[in-house]
Amino acid sequence: MSEWLQLFVRWTHVFAAILWVGTTYYFTWLDGQLRALEARGGASPAVWMLHSGGFYTVQKQKGLGVAPSEVHWFRWEAMVTWVSGVALLIMVYYTGGLMVSVLDASVSNTTAVACGAGALVAGWIVYDLLARSPIVRSDYAFAVVAFVLVVALAFGLETVLIPRATYIHIGGLFGTIMAANVWMRILPPQRRMIAAAARGETIDPTLGAGAKERSKHNTFMAVPTVFLMVSNHFPTATYGNRHSVVILSLLILVGWLAAAAIRRA
Repeated sequence: MSEWLQLFVRWTHVFAAILWVGTTYYFTWLDGQLRALEARGGASPAVWMLHSGGFYTVQKQKGLGVAPSEVHWFRWEAMVTWVSGVALLIMVYYTGGLMVSVLDASVSNTTAVACGAGALVAGWIVYDLLARSPIVRSDYAFAVVAFVLVVALAFGLETVLIPRATYIHIGGLFGTIMAANVWMRILPPQRRMIAAAARGETIDPTLGAGAKERSKHNTFMAVPTVFLMVSNHFPTATYGNRHSVVILSLLILVGWLAAAAIRRA
């Protein structure tokens, strides 16, 4: 029964993540296409697409032309991905004996679980403070500081957890930040935008800008998160290597570079 439950939760997690990340990158691509059309002098640019035997056109609006109830929100994909991910973390790691070494554990499983869960919460708080600070105005400075902090956390976790658990918690941290961004930093300002538009008021442009910044961060975290999640299937090359944290750091860098390339495609 436990194996069937894990299978169902894992399937839910993977499929929801496909929908979430796919939607995120679709809108990233769409914004890029619209910006390119605007740069070429288009007054009201529209992106034309062909899919499943039909033509589609998308045009970005500056106001709300329909009732708020008719606006489609992309939100539950993130929630389902995160909730199912936490469920897997509990089933496979916290209660599955994969947090500490059975031979030479330096701490108890309870302490290891507290450290792992605490890292997810503290990591979100630190990231959120960093994303609200002036350093966010420079993409490169923000990336350098974030990278140093993540690598430091990975080295710290590996003194308490086994490498496999360290990998999954860094991936889980990225996933937690991404989900929290959606529900706490992207959706709330969008609700205020819709409310203002429904009242016929001018929409505050800073609301959309803040949501866009967090969405951009999510596109950069998505790729290394996938790397870290699939690393469980390649123990020799990743967490089983004696330089596991160095490899983890390289996977994050490669993921960020890949995300940057995808965003420009």
